[in-house]
Amino acid sequence: MKKLILSAAFLAFAGFSAVQASEVNTMKNAAIAAVQDSAVKTPVKLEELPEPVTTALKSDTYKGWTPTEAFSVKEGAKEYYIINVKKEAETGSIKIDKDGKPVE
Repeated sequence: MKKLILSAAFLAFAGFSAVQASEVNTMKNAAIAAVQDSAVKTPVKLEELPEPVTTALKSDTYKGWTPTEAFSVKEGAKEYYIINVKKEAETGSIKIDKDGKPVE
């Protein structure tokens, strides 16, 4: 009786292992797509930001937020600035184009 139960348990385990192995094999055929970020990010001094951008940062929308660093970003035909900001313990980043308009 022991041999029968042990054999049944062994066969069940072997069958489960075979099912798992076939699932792994089907994943080998899956296509993997890699997306590369084509944006070029260049550091910019806060003093060198265009006038419309600095005016936008001083507006009521960003009141209380202090700019800490800025980057010029070129993403294909799009050009904008990313400005990292800080307000007490909170941090964030703002995307603004050269005309001072928010970028989505």
